[in-house]
Amino acid sequence: MSLLMKVCVTVVNVLFLPLHLLDALGLYRVYKRFMPLCLHHLSKKYNEKMHDKKKELFRTLPELNKNNGHLTILEIGCGTGTNFEFYPPGSKVICTDPNPHFQKYLSQNMNKNDHLMYERFLVASGEDLSAVEDQSVDAVVCTLVLCSVNNTPQTLREVHRILRPGGAFFFMEHVVADPSTWIHFFQHVCQPIMYYFGDGCQITRETWKHLEAAGFSELKLRHIDAPLFSLIKPHIVGYAVK
Repeated sequence: MSLLMKVCVTVVNVLFLPLHLLDALGLYRVYKRFMPLCLHHLSKKYNEKMHDKKKELFRTLPELNKNNGHLTILEIGCGTGTNFEFYPPGSKVICTDPNPHFQKYLSQNMNKNDHLMYERFLVASGEDLSAVEDQSVDAVVCTLVLCSVNNTPQTLREVHRILRPGGAFFFMEHVVADPSTWIHFFQHVCQPIMYYFGDGCQITRETWKHLEAAGFSELKLRHIDAPLFSLIKPHIVGYAVK
């Protein structure tokens, strides 16, 4: 399968040369204005399919509020805010995303989820959260984001920096499939399609390896098959404690 995969990947990359060129020149970034509308609808569908998985993932969030104050949650790549419904009432939420055009849909979900307090919206990438103080948040949330950051280890270093001791990083990410499967084959062949039409999405990442190497004191991670289309069916879900 390896040789066939390499041939197919080469063919697809040749077909995508015009988009590769536009991206290299910085001209493809205009899509960021339209991506929020697409993700607004896609995120709703994802939440419907993954509702029970998300509910299970975030059920331990209240346990981080040991002083009975306001739980402070920072979400990396908050997008349209589809995780808000799962956060405990009274939580303070800091929203970050590198794309400022999400704010319209983000505001809609903020209004729907008035059980939360929204502290601020930062236009920032996961690799640079310098506007957030060290050890200042109880929890960091990241869902379907580590597939598109430019530097996963640096993003996790930022997560570790801003979490207070005993704080936790909650994640739900699609990852590359087992090399022995056809899903793995098609993930590599279709990678350019997902990159250009999925906001920089990389479906061939072994994200769990970066989490294992990030230096957290505790890591609870599970591989699951999500009830989604095959290319993004392989997922990891869990949390890591600082």
